[in-house]
Amino acid sequence: MTAQRSLKDLLAEHPFFQGLDDPYLELIAGCARNVRFNAGSYIFREGEPATEFFLIRYGRVSIEVHLPERGTVTIQTLGEGDVLGWSWLVPPYRNQFDARALTLVRALAFDGACIRNKCTEDPRLGYEIFSRFARIIAERLQATRLQLLDMYGAAPRRQPLHA
Repeated sequence: MTAQRSLKDLLAEHPFFQGLDDPYLELIAGCARNVRFNAGSYIFREGEPATEFFLIRYGRVSIEVHLPERGTVTIQTLGEGDVLGWSWLVPPYRNQFDARALTLVRALAFDGACIRNKCTEDPRLGYEIFSRFARIIAERLQATRLQLLDMYGAAPRRQPLHA
């Protein structure tokens, strides 16, 4: 029989929270719950209120944007150990991309308002959380930049017309 692990234990094992003090893990665990998404379902949509972030425990998620002339473009694919969602941290708290489950996804969902409140109450925790999310935001911006270079940099150059 397998012993059930607490949310705090799951957090302590996740790469994103490695090195975070136990009391902080306890506080953050109070804002978490287990969730699952079936393949093909949207976890969140661009423009909707950003109320949560997710630690992916199992499965794959596509971060997507819809471009009028190109349709849906995948910016990045995330999997086990990755963090999904940062828009809950930055006003106006609206999702910047779509996130769609490519496979069955099991994750921990965190209430963004709950985390923000705990960070306001303890600035050291706020620094720890923001520092970790700054890396995530930079990673997503880099992935978006590379996708744009791939889409627009691959276009053939027009040859100048000579009279």
